[in-house]
Amino acid sequence: MTGRYRSVPHAAMAASYCQGTIRGMDATSFNSEHAAGRLRKAMKGLGTDEHQIIKVLTEHNNAQRQEIKDKYKSCFGTDLIEDLKGELAGHFESLCLYLLMPARYFDAFCLKNAMKRLGTKESHIIDILVSRSNMEIQDIKTVYKELFQADLEEDIKSEVSGDFQRVLVGLVQGKRSVEQMVEDAAAKADMEDVYNGGEGLRFATEEDVFNKVLVTRSIPHLRKVFELYKEYAGKDIEGAIIGEMSGDTQKAFLAIVNYVKDPLKFFAKCLFESMDGKGTDDERLMQLVVSHSEVDLQDVAEVYEKEYKSSLAQHIREDTSGDYRKLLLQLTQSGESQGVAGQKKESS
Repeated sequence: MTGRYRSVPHAAMAASYCQGTIRGMDATSFNSEHAAGRLRKAMKGLGTDEHQIIKVLTEHNNAQRQEIKDKYKSCFGTDLIEDLKGELAGHFESLCLYLLMPARYFDAFCLKNAMKRLGTKESHIIDILVSRSNMEIQDIKTVYKELFQADLEEDIKSEVSGDFQRVLVGLVQGKRSVEQMVEDAAAKADMEDVYNGGEGLRFATEEDVFNKVLVTRSIPHLRKVFELYKEYAGKDIEGAIIGEMSGDTQKAFLAIVNYVKDPLKFFAKCLFESMDGKGTDDERLMQLVVSHSEVDLQDVAEVYEKEYKSSLAQHIREDTSGDYRKLLLQLTQSGESQGVAGQKKESS
């Protein structure tokens, strides 16, 4: 897949063309047995050819990597994942293994990973749940149960509490409206409910009102609500959320608003945050790069440079090192830069 038109509920504008950085081999060039052989050769004998491993993983898309993984086992009688674990280490090993996970498997893994360590990684959970479609969320829940013999909603409830828990539980239902038509009267009513539940209240904010509207309403409807809110209140809805809420609840609601307004800008911000401040959040960085490499990472990188006056690649060079850095950089370059034959960007 070289990119895709993303429907309005999952993108900034209807029929916006999103371009990934990993294109994969065309049907006539793809040979899973040959690719599996290259990986075997890279790990056989003394020393490991990390450069060759990077080339194979980035020349192929996720679907092709699954075929390569299967072919490797049938040809060599050993598991590719286990062989990589035996040869590699650190973030480079993790990133290679992540690239061999199917998309929803990877989402489920990242959610579990964010909750199993000392201290829940709230931003990792928000990044996924805010941006996945209803169908993708249902698939994630199914895979999560199969992989971990646990219920995603119950695990979330055991990790977080209060209003933040209610936001995440609402998102995990995967019940956002996909209605594309916007009724002005309904949007106005929601705008008034949100205003009266926040700034319009004298004492306490009614987070349930924000939750109901931001978690369940369609993307076009929410854009209209935000537009009306600014006209009515004289400021963006983000200002109300910042003024009325705090902590992870505030972060979750702001993430929903930012995603609804401009997904590419939202993901650029997430990437920036993963490398900003004290130390790099490598798990979040890998989660974002892997998840978007075949969908819209080229577009996100372009927005990133406009927003932060430095390229995504430059920040990766400054914040990472070694083969891990090399693989990240290869994943964030366009297909043309990767030298994948015949993979030119399609026009919309």
